[in-house]
Amino acid sequence: MQQSRPERHGQITGIMKAQIDHLPLEFGGMRPTQGRTLAVMQVSGGSQSFNAVNTLRLLGRWMRMFTIPNQSSIAMAFKEFDEDGRLRASSYYDRIVDVMEELVRFTVLTRSHADQLVDRYSERKAAAAKRDAAQYLASRSTA
Repeated sequence: MQQSRPERHGQITGIMKAQIDHLPLEFGGMRPTQGRTLAVMQVSGGSQSFNAVNTLRLLGRWMRMFTIPNQSSIAMAFKEFDEDGRLRASSYYDRIVDVMEELVRFTVLTRSHADQLVDRYSERKAAAAKRDAAQYLASRSTA
């Protein structure tokens, strides 16, 4: 997964935060983002800043994602795109390619190990409690 967000007044926008807030915390006992690989990038209209990518890293950790070490931030983004909306050839473009290549590498490296990396005692315990309660109810209904 790649998240690229604009920075406004030194932080991610409220719309972007609301979008993230609408992700379900659990789906069948597991977070839908859990174990996924994440790359973070931001664009800003002013000077270089890393506030939004730092926030995205925190949110990625909260969503139990593996955030790659590399990141990208494009300052004065309005100057970096051509008339067709494509990013011009520049060090920013090169950095984005680096980030996306790293995302692919980390995804390939972690995908086959995701089950072990996201296995949590607390979640196994909660699943066992639900299973035990269901078995108890089933035994009571047949008795």
